[in-house]
Amino acid sequence: MRGPENPRRAKWWAILPGSLAAYALAILLVGIAAALRWALGFLTPDLQAFTTFYPAVLFATLWGGAGPGLAAALLGGLICWWNYLTPYTALLPLTPADEVNLLTFFVASAIIVWATDHYRKLTKRLRDEENFRKLAVDELAHRLKNKVATIQSIVNFRLREYPQIRAEIDGALSALMAVDDLITRTQGQGAPIADILSAELAPYDLSRIAMRGPTCLLSPRLGLTMALLVHELATNAAKYGALSSPSGRLSIDWSDSDGRLRLTWIESGGPPVTPPNSRGFGTRLFARALEQFAGKVDAEFAPSGLVCRLDVVLSEPRQEAPSDLPSLPPKSVGA
Repeated sequence: MRGPENPRRAKWWAILPGSLAAYALAILLVGIAAALRWALGFLTPDLQAFTTFYPAVLFATLWGGAGPGLAAALLGGLICWWNYLTPYTALLPLTPADEVNLLTFFVASAIIVWATDHYRKLTKRLRDEENFRKLAVDELAHRLKNKVATIQSIVNFRLREYPQIRAEIDGALSALMAVDDLITRTQGQGAPIADILSAELAPYDLSRIAMRGPTCLLSPRLGLTMALLVHELATNAAKYGALSSPSGRLSIDWSDSDGRLRLTWIESGGPPVTPPNSRGFGTRLFARALEQFAGKVDAEFAPSGLVCRLDVVLSEPRQEAPSDLPSLPPKSVGA
């Protein structure tokens, strides 16, 4: 896993709060404010004395911290006191109105410094927490890949005499890893249903697969469950359904309305499909996997091919996470 970026190289432009550079920046900002106030005085003689110095206090605090912000307020107040308050080029005596204006400037500047410094610290804390969260997600993803690789090695060794079972377990683990990668890239926010379908159907001829539907983001838990179900549907289609025949076609449509995801899986052009005499064990397991999302599944074994409809709630109910993953259906949905 790539280590954290070098902070010196990543933030060469940053100014350390409270440093000499921060105070130098505060003085520069006050100088710019004074020059701007002097220039605007020719255009608007009645301009308030402290108008251009408030932004200087704001940016000095934002970039340099509370100390440089207070220094900018003090220096700006002295400049205005000396040049723009009567008597000019003298500090005393001040008129009552100018005393109020000067006091108002210092009080307003103190509020600006406090609020801006609080915002700066809060922003820095949130940025640090976000960086830590990203680092933690990357580290967990890295460890998960190592664990899955270890599990796959153990499964391949222990089930070396049972190639069919070994392939099914390996395929399920690969399906989980594919969606885990999608969720990791979105920083744990979930994955779009289109990306999940593309990842699961990538090993097959995509020219025979049509996918249509709006952009729909699934939560991590729903995304993993959907990946397992799609993986089983694709495996069954490749062994017994439309994807097992060169002329077979697969169409997947989904819609997002009323807070529910409705997905329809339609196979055509494959071997003839015979409806089962009773509801198959695989179909019951599909329904069980979707129970936690208030979902349901309807499998129709039409003569032209399997038609499977999935209906789930997109927003997960607040409940304890299940202690185990949903069970995998057997090799045939209608078995």
